[in-house]
Order: sequence, then structure tokens, then C-alpha cells
Amino acid sequence: MPDFQHAQLDWDEHGQPLSRGFGDVYFSRASGLEETRHVFLAHNALPLRFAALPAGGRLTVGETGFGTGLNFLCAWQLFERTAPTDARLHFVSVEKFPLTRADLRQALALWPELAAYAGALLEQYVAVHPDFQHFVFAEGRVVLTLLVGDVLERLPELDARIDAWFLDGFAPAKNPEMWTPELFAELARLSAPDATLATFTSAGFVRRGLQEAGFVLQRVKGFGQKREMLAGRFEGAPQDTASPWFARPPHPAGAREALVIGAGLAGCAAAASLARRGWQVTILERRDGVAEETSGNPQGVLYLKLSAHGTALSRLIVAGFGFTRRLLQRLEPGRDWAPCGVLQLAFDAKEAARQAELAAAFPADLLHRLNREQAEALAGVALDSGGLFYPEAGWVHPPALCAQLAEHPNIRLLTHREALALHRESGRWCARAGETLLARAPVAVLAGGAEIARFPEAAGLPLKRIRGQISRLPATAASQDLKTVLCAEGYVAPPRAGEHTLGASFRFDCDELALTAEEHAENLQLLREISTDLAGRLQADRLDPAELAGRAGFRCTSPDYLPLVGPLADAAAFAETYAVLGKDARQVPQRPCPWLEGLYVSSGHGSRGLLSAPLSGELLAAWLDDEPLPVPRTVAEACHPNRFALRRLIRGG
Repeated sequence: MPDFQHAQLDWDEHGQPLSRGFGDVYFSRASGLEETRHVFLAHNALPLRFAALPAGGRLTVGETGFGTGLNFLCAWQLFERTAPTDARLHFVSVEKFPLTRADLRQALALWPELAAYAGALLEQYVAVHPDFQHFVFAEGRVVLTLLVGDVLERLPELDARIDAWFLDGFAPAKNPEMWTPELFAELARLSAPDATLATFTSAGFVRRGLQEAGFVLQRVKGFGQKREMLAGRFEGAPQDTASPWFARPPHPAGAREALVIGAGLAGCAAAASLARRGWQVTILERRDGVAEETSGNPQGVLYLKLSAHGTALSRLIVAGFGFTRRLLQRLEPGRDWAPCGVLQLAFDAKEAARQAELAAAFPADLLHRLNREQAEALAGVALDSGGLFYPEAGWVHPPALCAQLAEHPNIRLLTHREALALHRESGRWCARAGETLLARAPVAVLAGGAEIARFPEAAGLPLKRIRGQISRLPATAASQDLKTVLCAEGYVAPPRAGEHTLGASFRFDCDELALTAEEHAENLQLLREISTDLAGRLQADRLDPAELAGRAGFRCTSPDYLPLVGPLADAAAFAETYAVLGKDARQVPQRPCPWLEGLYVSSGHGSRGLLSAPLSGELLAAWLDDEPLPVPRTVAEACHPNRFALRRLIRGG
């Protein structure tokens, strides 16, 4: 990630962008629109294929070289004009040097007829950082997964079946590092049977390399003055390299109906992702409404606790941060969220060293270091140190995000319904409270935090509860100067509705939800450690911990701090099926995983739920609908519920 940079552009006399690094144009000077339509849309037969999609059908396009997004926007426009109203387009594209938002806006202004599509892209073109970035448009009809990085690093991490390839990017003579046998092999690995391919180039080594990878090609008339281009289809054998315990489960039989247990952030996100794809979803919630438990805090922080070493958790956080930030664009700033930034203070030498590592490992527009004077000027209060600033982060009112996610015509929320038992009957999961049937559907998603362990199918998942209490501090005239979230061992946010949120305690040994004066006192001490100046402005020494308002809830975490997201297997049958792993972990028994048909989980999000839960909803939907995974395959496997059963077999406990 340290070598990440945005595209460096020059602009010609006609206002068209040129790549300074590659010395090449982004699209034809004659007409970029018509070039895209001729090369990529027509020669992948997309006008006919979009129109022929069945009800609820999907077509997946893969692209090398997102550039200005012109090919994506043209495909979207064609799809909207020709495809059935309930069909979906999934577009996967790779880009090593993404444009800045300002450059993207300037480039797309060249195409007034695409203004509506370009505007939607620009609105969500925030927090676009290295790795997988996921976008949802047109109420879920159009999905873009943008792989930011080198094509030969990102495509091997992709799990997808591509129906049509746009082999774009700068010309082979200008960008020889991309047009390689390794790339062609990845295109073959990811291709669905009879996948089509089109590219503007007719270079002989490109044609030969694609043919060796399994594509049958022909030279056809190029666009404009270009004599020839290549088009064809994949006729090689499908490839699937996933281990059976991480393979995609068979699609559940029956109607596209799902029940979700739990209306916190994980449950609402899972419901929203399924509903956008045409599923009819019932959410069962034991409380009065959404976000009544841990997701109900007045302010949650978009805090990216990262590693400089590219861990699965760190990669999930960066991808999840981008997706959540795009969702927040739809909420009301100031009331529901604020992109005020988050400042992680360098409160001791160890933390300062950690921050220096992070600043060297990530782009400056994601995070950068500030000295004490810079931090104070930005925060608006006196501080004892500088720190690491995340300019695109801020605070969120989680109930507003949950409510927005649950507001979909395909979602039915049933409150005061506590599912105490879950059984598979006649191809459907039936949730019951005693003898009362609450809901049933072919698919069920367990999203009730650590409470999901009450169901035998999930009882073996190693989830634990950690109590946390936040304190609500009345804002004062002086405390209003706080302009950004401050984090040290705890956090304090700028005021919302006349109150600052301060927290949060960590208690591993308490099962009670009643507020305690002791934890309020601990939070006030955290405040003093963050900023004695702010503590004075809030008159912390005059506040009686016994009188403070607040909330308590239980974070649900796993032993490796990654969430559990994906399909569930029968634990006993899993242990029997793959018992040989206990003797030789290198074995890969080619036996299908004993899945619990239609049963999925999204839990263990801990204190990172604002960053991980929304994207996990998309990951669940991708598992269910056989879509491209919105995160690298290694990250999806690191979050897979089967990882713990696998470790138990290999380690013998």
C-alpha cells in the first residue's frame, strides 16, 4: 500500500484526460462513448444479452482498467434501457491508479448524456482506498466491485464467475506489465462457461496468450481508424480452487424468502442486502424496534483500528469503512452522522511508534500524522500530544443507519418476537417461541450477537460477550468547540443533540445491563486522559457519576476478533467428514461440506460493527446468490464460520 497513488493526469486542448504515467489516452479522441459501445458492448453482445435476461437474472461483467468509469457507465445505461426491471448487473473492475474525485468529475463532464449515472457514481466515490471497494447503485440493481491495486495482485484474490470481459487498460506497448500470460490465466480462471471477451487491441501476443488460456478469438473491425480488434469467447474448462469447507453452498431451494433473527446493525444490514436483491425478508426482533440493544448508542465512531501488516482484519476494516461511508451519504449530516474526522492520540511512545508504522503503510488520504499543534488546531481543544488523523471518518447515530437499512418494501419487521427455537421443517426454517410459530422461510440468518448460541446449530461457535457502558455528557458552551472525535483508551465525540458520547468501558465478567456509577467514573477518567482541557470544559469534576445518563450493552466478539459471516455447517458431520485433517492437515478431502441448508450467520462484529456489519450483509448476499465476493477470497475465508471447526480438527481441540 505505501506505493499507492492516484492517477496523474494532464488535460489536452479538448479537455480530455491523458495519463502522465503511461503517456496514453483514456479513450478515443474521436468519441469515447462510441468506442465503448462498439468495442465492449456490441462485441460482448450485451444489447441482446441484457434484453434476454430472465426475471431476477444477473449478468456479471469483468474489466481490466476502470479509468474514468466510462465503460461502467455505458454498460449501466444500456442495462437500464434494455434489461428486465428486476434483473441485476454486477460489474467488477480493477484499477491500479484510481482517479481523484475532482479528476473523475472533470473527466465525466465530457459526457452530458451520462450525467445521471456519473452523478450517482460521484456521490458514492468516497473513501476509495487500496483493496476491494464495493458500491451499490439503483436500489441494488447495479453493483460495482472496484479492485484497487495491481491487476496481477487483485484478480487472484477475486472469487467470481464473469460472463463478459472488457479487456481494457492502456495499450500493450504503453503498459506491458499488465498484458501477460499471468493475466490471461486469471481471466480463464474467473470465466463462466462461454464467457465472452472483447478488447480494443489486436496485438499478436495478446491474441496468442488468450488462445493458450482457453479463449477462441477472431479479429474484427476496430473502432474509427483502428483497423482491427479482438473478440471471442471462453471455451476452456471451469476452475474452482476453493477447499470444500469454504466452497459455495448449493443455492437453497424454494422461494426467495429469508428470516433474519435480530434487528441490530448486523441483522438490518443482512436484511437490506437481501431485500435489494429481490428477497422477501422478515426480521424478528425481541425489543420494540431496530437498534434497541448494543446498536442503540447515540453516537458510534468510525474508528479504523488497523495493522500495518495487511492482516485479514485490517483489509476487512478498510473495505468495510468505504462501504459504510457510502451508505452514510444517504443520511442527514449533523443529526444522523458527521464526517468530522477521527483523531487517534499518540498517548505514549508505543502508540506513537505504532502510528508511525501505519502512516508508512497507508495512503495519506486515509490516515496521516499530526503534531500536537496541528492536532489542537483541528480538534479545537488543548491536547497533550499529536496523533493519527482519519479525515473521512467521524461519528454515526447507529439507530438512524439501522432504520435506513430496514426501510425497504421487501422487509417486514416483527417486533416483540423472540425466537427461542429454530427447526428445519419441509424445506423451511421455522422460528418459534414455545408453541407459537413466529416466521418461516427457506433461508435463515442468525444475527443476534452472542444470543445465537441458544440455537443448537450455532452452539459451537466461540462467541463471547463483553459489556460496554457509555456516558452521555451534557454539552457546554465551551465544549462545543470540539470539532472531531478524539480517541485514546476511550473516545469522546463532538456534541449531537446537545450531548457528547463518552466511552466505553470493557467488562468481561458482567452479565447485567444496569448502569453503574463505577463505570461512569471510569469513563470520566478516560476523558481526562484524552484531554484535560476538554474535561474542564465539560466540568467533569462537578459531574456526579451516580447521576449521569448512559447506555450499556454487550459487544459480541470472537477469539480472533474477526466476525463470523457465511453459511453454517453441521458441526458433528463436519468433524466426521474431514476427520483426516486431524492426522494430516495438508489433506484436502474432496467431499462436499455438510451444510445446514439455508442457514447463515452474521455475528461477532465486536466494537467494529459500524465498519464490518454493512459490508458483511453484502458478503452474505454474495454467498447466497452466487455473486462475486465483495472482499478478497482470503478475507472471506478468514471470516467464515467453518474456520473454527477446521482449527479444532487440525489442532485437536
